[in-house]
Amino acid sequence: MKFNEDASAFAARLIREEHVIADGKGAWSKDRPSAEEENQFIRLHGFGEYAKWHLGIDERYGANTKRRYKFPYGDFKNVHRCGLLAARSRARQYKYSDIDDAAARLIELIRQRK
Repeated sequence: MKFNEDASAFAARLIREEHVIADGKGAWSKDRPSAEEENQFIRLHGFGEYAKWHLGIDERYGANTKRRYKFPYGDFKNVHRCGLLAARSRARQYKYSDIDDAAARLIELIRQRK
């Protein structure tokens, strides 16, 4: 699993621009985009933009496949704190320290903006 530095920088910019929802742990299951919302976003914006919403890249899969992009953190409009918490938990579980650290930094950035 490769850490997606561009996605982390994009998320930080969105947080600084106040495109963030500081929701609680566990909200991600209802806040995350549905498969249809993902497909519509890809149709409108392409996989390059889709990639920016994921902190991990699984290079075993082609660039134009949804399976390639892991650890989503937002709804294509806002960064969700609950998405970052979920990404961090999963990254820690699988020992992806770069992704875990990035999610932690982004969570801290959300905390500091209050």
